[in-house]
Amino acid sequence: MSAGARPDSGWRRVVILGVSPELDAGEFAAKRVLGDRVSVSADLVADGQDVITGEILLRRPRRDREERPDDVWDASAPLSALPNDRHSGSFDVDQLGRWQFTIRAWVDQYATWQRGLERKVRAGQNVDVDVLIGAEVLRAAAERASGEDRRALDAAAGQLANTREAASARARAASSLELGQLAARYPDLENATRYRRWLPLWVDRERARFSSWYEFFPRSTGEDGQHGNFETAIARLPYVASMGFNVVYLPPIHPIGQTFRKGKNNSATATESDVGSPYAIGSAEGGHKSVHPALGSLEDFRRFTAEAARHGLEVALDIAFQVTPDHPYVKEHPEWFRKRPDGSIQYAENPPKKYQDIYPFDFESEAWWSLWQELASIFRFWIEQGVRIFRVDNPHTKSLAFWQWCIAELTREHPELIFLAEAFTRPKLMYLLAKLGFTQSYTYFTWRNTGRELSEYVRELTAAPVNEFFRPNFWPITPDILPEHLQYAARPAFALRLMLAATLSSNYGIYGPAFELMDNVPRPGAEEHNDNEKYELKAWQLERSDSLRAFIARVNAIRQSNTALQQNSIAFHTSTNELLLCFSKRSADGENVVLVVANMDVHSPQAGFVDVDVRELEVNAVFGPHASPAVSSPPVASPPAPPARELQLHDLLSDARYFSQERRLFVRLDPASAPAHIFRLRRHARTENDFDYFL
Repeated sequence: MSAGARPDSGWRRVVILGVSPELDAGEFAAKRVLGDRVSVSADLVADGQDVITGEILLRRPRRDREERPDDVWDASAPLSALPNDRHSGSFDVDQLGRWQFTIRAWVDQYATWQRGLERKVRAGQNVDVDVLIGAEVLRAAAERASGEDRRALDAAAGQLANTREAASARARAASSLELGQLAARYPDLENATRYRRWLPLWVDRERARFSSWYEFFPRSTGEDGQHGNFETAIARLPYVASMGFNVVYLPPIHPIGQTFRKGKNNSATATESDVGSPYAIGSAEGGHKSVHPALGSLEDFRRFTAEAARHGLEVALDIAFQVTPDHPYVKEHPEWFRKRPDGSIQYAENPPKKYQDIYPFDFESEAWWSLWQELASIFRFWIEQGVRIFRVDNPHTKSLAFWQWCIAELTREHPELIFLAEAFTRPKLMYLLAKLGFTQSYTYFTWRNTGRELSEYVRELTAAPVNEFFRPNFWPITPDILPEHLQYAARPAFALRLMLAATLSSNYGIYGPAFELMDNVPRPGAEEHNDNEKYELKAWQLERSDSLRAFIARVNAIRQSNTALQQNSIAFHTSTNELLLCFSKRSADGENVVLVVANMDVHSPQAGFVDVDVRELEVNAVFGPHASPAVSSPPVASPPAPPARELQLHDLLSDARYFSQERRLFVRLDPASAPAHIFRLRRHARTENDFDYFL
């Protein structure tokens, strides 16, 4: 409404403010997972003392592109009053895709009248006229009702209007809770206020919130130094599944160009035997919709995905939007690439690094629309082959408008898709990519080393509003990155970073077998692996006795059996030793509480006290005589019977059990034997039926 214009209604009294969740004035969607109960809150403010109420209006996902009229919705959910004019309500999401919600609020005339009447009765005032006013309010509600409800409201109105009955008796009848609830079902909405916009809410499948990724190069699965293929990669799947991962991620599987092919360790000079980087996509054999001939055929790839599913693994495919000079696109669509003044195409650079084997697409080309459509068709092609999870290489170097359009188009057709952004970039750009549609994102976890750095960073990621749209995926290393803190004290450091990634974040991944075999030899002067697998075949000794394989399997089993670790609500606890990082996670129902204490010093034992107020953790689960371990493990001797009303701390890594009545716990951790405790907390009951709280 412009300044000075006549309002459409002078009777609309409620103002709606502070709606949550709302991102950037409704520009972007908050994110949830299928089956979630979504909480919505808002300030409903009006003049005077009248009772204000409201509801959440809902639109369910639809596949079509037709815009619905502003006053059309599918369902509603009530709002309840909180202190200070705040109201909240909730609804369940049982369908993937783009939901919408808004809020409608109004003055509850009957509740307002009912409250005023009760105050006058308590004050001993005459209420004869007031009772008649209530009868009029009920008659108006009856006009809006039908069937049995209309008859009940008419009867109640008649009773209040019956002046032959004492006003006090009629006032008592008017105060009935049931009558107030009945009248509330038929409010006068003519002058209700509706929030000024419909707010989007995107609902993903559960894998978006909880996933454990394992990356490997299929071409390094061959025997005796031979180039591997999908058949040998299939043989690797039981190994991956045995460690408890649920996503197997493959770097690009397309033909690799010959022109300016890179040699070992990114050398600008390649020999005839060098296999090149899989990110140098495109050759005479095809481009982004083709499979490298040495890996096999499309049918072989489909068989790989089917076998992966049989082992409980989903396949994630790497999509890298860049080409080699040999890619068919270069000849067929030269308009998609930027030309330099000398007529050559600009290759990719990240000074001092040069990528002569890669041409980036020009998203500012006049042919941008045909480029957009072709790139989206690459995703569609692999969706047709059965892929539903994509890791996207360097999305922050491509058009943001493209990603918003492309992901919206693809997820409208396939709302089950998951996109992981490899976005090691500026924080606001990283967050914007998540708002534009990326399901998960790489993070700075890789470079956060101390307990303070980690706690501050995780608090940022899990606090509002970031937690409404950003889902972190923690990776200790990648084929591109070997952080300095993993180049020393190999086993303790790798075990610690694995445990931290897997417990601090509900989504995490490792690059293997480099990680479990603790490949920590850097290229001199760089945070990169020496003899990098991106540029050569690697023969991994999977059965090495010092492998972290068993430890990884244990941690993944703990994640799988503890729902507290499958989400990112987290609390950090203080310690007398800054090298002990302590945090807890709690499931929504309180039945699963996990407490983690980690020794951040990978060289020396550390000890200290950690402060844990169990009342704040709201531990609901009770340990009794028949409680079973959270993780299957070898039989151990039963602990001695503890005193009554204690807390049981079950260390899920060692299977040891401790009992304590203290709020301050003493911990000593030696990195040579264990990087951390991962405790499952339970209350101990004196008998099977004793559920007394112990503090």
